[in-house]
Amino acid sequence: MAMPSTLAMILAGGRVDELGVLTHYRPKSAVPFGGFARVIDFPLSNLMRSGIERIAILSQYRSYSLINHIGTGAAWDMIGRNRGIFILPPFKDYYNPHWYRGSADAVYQNLDFIRYNKPEEILILSGDHIYSMDYRQLIRFHHEHDADLTAAFIKVEKKSAARRFGVAEIADDTAEGGRLLSYEEKPEEPKGDWASLTVLCFKPKVLCDVLKENQAAESYEFGRDIIPLMMQRGMKVFGYKFNGYWGYTRTVDEYWQTSMDLLGDSPLIDMEHWGLRTNLEHRGIRDCQPLKVGQDGSLDNSMAYNGCIVEGKVTNSILFPGVRVEKGAEVRNSILFFNNVVKEGSRLERVISDVNTSFGSGVRAGAAEGRVTVIGWNNHVPDGMIIGGGCSVAPEMDADKWPQQGLADLEELR
Repeated sequence: MAMPSTLAMILAGGRVDELGVLTHYRPKSAVPFGGFARVIDFPLSNLMRSGIERIAILSQYRSYSLINHIGTGAAWDMIGRNRGIFILPPFKDYYNPHWYRGSADAVYQNLDFIRYNKPEEILILSGDHIYSMDYRQLIRFHHEHDADLTAAFIKVEKKSAARRFGVAEIADDTAEGGRLLSYEEKPEEPKGDWASLTVLCFKPKVLCDVLKENQAAESYEFGRDIIPLMMQRGMKVFGYKFNGYWGYTRTVDEYWQTSMDLLGDSPLIDMEHWGLRTNLEHRGIRDCQPLKVGQDGSLDNSMAYNGCIVEGKVTNSILFPGVRVEKGAEVRNSILFFNNVVKEGSRLERVISDVNTSFGSGVRAGAAEGRVTVIGWNNHVPDGMIIGGGCSVAPEMDADKWPQQGLADLEELR
């Protein structure tokens, strides 16, 4: 049986401060999403549907939840001869005294893994984006143009959004894309309006050469360093234009908005149509009892997975397995992770609550407008507590640290 021609490497090990308490104990790629899944399930499912079956996951920050979720790779049919999912943690040895110092350095430190697999092309992906893509089309485009690097881009609003991403100008060589005319990483005044998806297809030798050259630099990132270096060297760098949905989960507000895109009569994210796979053994999801909606309970424009008990009112919200909303409680525009309990008389509005959190009777949390309120995991919010919009509560708060008067807007409690 022939070795796969493509090796995929997923950058999945980091955390971002903008996600706050949601990444205190997990990397951003392992953050729960969509009522039962994890963010990394989207690139993994894309790879599965694209027939790319040899995958390395580069993980560094608090990897346990990610490793536990990936398991054997069976959920994505990645078990068999010449296929599988491999976790590549950071390491130190006689030649290398560093942990992963950036996305490019993480791949550089695993060049031996690349050489062992002898791929014809290397596909490098971010583990924290929500989208559906057939990578075979990008790889075909890459070979047709004999590119050294082909990067996927999506069109964004130039003035408001482009400065937050790596931004390119792409020649109109074909409808699918063309040569990169310029590339800037998070510019204040963007020249282009095509934002990088961090979907990169390299010729293996070219990748190895530029990563080695980059070791003499002080920064080790694909967007900030590798793509500009290749363009300076006059290499064949092409942009592939992606026209589908793309959701970002780098900040709390972006995570919340992307989650809300799951709702409605015609949701922008259709996980069933996209063929999303996840590990149903993780947290015993597959063994949960069916969803139960009580006589006085209601679910309006919401998603609630197996294991939930809804006896109160839930509107425009997403409930993960094990959530219980008691009679007389109300949850609106919120996302409740595994095993949350909302007791009688409580009201939640634009709240993201991490796993194993309970809200006592009569709690008021969040606000109808403004910033989203985030509650860290393993918390018990005392009866009658008032938590304003945009507040952030650290995980596992001691009972004596909760303020008597509640939390004002945008306040942080640790």
